Amino acid sequence: MAEPPDPLPADPAELVRIIRDLEARNADLQAQVKTLKAMIFGAKSERAAMIDPEQGVLDLGDLAVEAAPAANDNADRTSGKPRRHPRRPANRNVGALPRHLPRVETTIEPESTACPCCAGPMHRIGEDVAEALDVIPALVRVLRTIRPKYACRCCRGTLVQAAARPRVVDGGMATTALVAHVVVAKFAWHLPLYRQSRMFAGQGIALDRTTLVFWVRRAAWWLKPLYERLLLYIRSQERVFCDETPLPRLDPGRGRTRICQLWAQAVDDRPWQGPARPAVGYVFAEGRDTAAIQDQLAGLDGLLQVDGYAAYKALVRRRRRATIRLVFCLSHARRKFVAVFRTTRSEVAREVIGRLGEVYAIEARIRGTTAETRLRVRQDRSRPILEALKVRLMAVRAEISGQSSLAKAIAYTLGHWDGLVAFLEDGRIEVDTNTVERLMRPIGLGRKNALFAGSAAGGRDWAILASLINSARLNGLDPFSYLADVLERIVSGAVKANDLDRLLPWAWKAERDADAGTVRAA
Repeated sequence: MAEPPDPLPADPAELVRIIRDLEARNADLQAQVKTLKAMIFGAKSERAAMIDPEQGVLDLGDLAVEAAPAANDNADRTSGKPRRHPRRPANRNVGALPRHLPRVETTIEPESTACPCCAGPMHRIGEDVAEALDVIPALVRVLRTIRPKYACRCCRGTLVQAAARPRVVDGGMATTALVAHVVVAKFAWHLPLYRQSRMFAGQGIALDRTTLVFWVRRAAWWLKPLYERLLLYIRSQERVFCDETPLPRLDPGRGRTRICQLWAQAVDDRPWQGPARPAVGYVFAEGRDTAAIQDQLAGLDGLLQVDGYAAYKALVRRRRRATIRLVFCLSHARRKFVAVFRTTRSEVAREVIGRLGEVYAIEARIRGTTAETRLRVRQDRSRPILEALKVRLMAVRAEISGQSSLAKAIAYTLGHWDGLVAFLEDGRIEVDTNTVERLMRPIGLGRKNALFAGSAAGGRDWAILASLINSARLNGLDPFSYLADVLERIVSGAVKANDLDRLLPWAWKAERDADAGTVRAA
């Protein structure tokens, strides 16, 4: 809205119009202030926006279960008549330790096994066994590799010696396992390199942070071809999720950081028993514009599930032929109404949240079933809910000011409606982009601890290593075991460049399981 004219007009009708516009703009600004305060000081979870504000949630925390353990003495505490239905003991995990862990047994014998009455020998009639989980801190050791030299006493100049094994760091002092340990600690468990340097110093090992940086760079260099194969696999699928998050990097000469982006593309067909293996690939880019995503998805042909960011829409418009169909995120639309409800307590916003909650409840029940089952249930149960919601939103939009926060939430939802309800026509499509948003959390945690990447090259290394580590975790693998073995096989030449698909997480897991089955059979 434009600023009021100066001087004000004398026409009463025009003055009324100006006042109403100012009131609408003031209400919108107040809603924005409340939203910003809620983002800074309020609860972050969408569940904090209750559907019924009159109904509270009583959270008893740990008091919801019996806090005191049962007495272990033999005192008789019963009084009066015995209870006909004694309370069942609480189901606590007090000894379900994994069977694959090694056991170290310690036997504690009594000081004397002579009978205190007759002094005769006593016989063992049983035992009590208690297990406790123990840990041995990381053991740092030195591996000495000895390569004997052999010479002939008769022939001059003849010398035989085994070739040195290739290493991740040429001429360095780090083994493949140590480099993998540093990489996994940083990109899986979010330990910055300066903290790792201090941890090594606590064991009497002086490792400068720049040395650790060099190790990480070398690991990323070796793994880059495998990372490219991972990206190629993801972009070859028919359904891809995409999202982006800021990743600051140092900008020498400016005295501050430059805000770059880490884009994520992911696939996961497990919710509908599909064939695609779960994987995520991160791509470092200097910007967040259409050109950045256009270069990444140049060969994509299929469904791209994203939020409402304009760069994705521009990407589709720039394509000469329509090879990409955008599918939008219902969760993003719901969040806008959650924000409206938190700040204005709008009944309409609460109604929208409730109806979308019904859709999500249906999705929770059909998750993991086949695409055909999901499509049938969505057509029968979700479609009527969303059709009625659209009619309701169109009616409300015609009655309220376009400047209000509620009107803007409605405009976003109706403007993206076809992409938001695309899941009603295809059982393979997810209702939102939470699949890729969950994979942004490790990046956010790492960014919170490390603050920024040291350079653009460091950002690209971040993308390479985070992609392989998080894809391994998606496939149920231990990141260290996977990365250490993959690095060793690439560096040693056991797996050639034209056979790198064997080292993708799901293929590596299948090969490991097959080898384990062969060993068990033997």
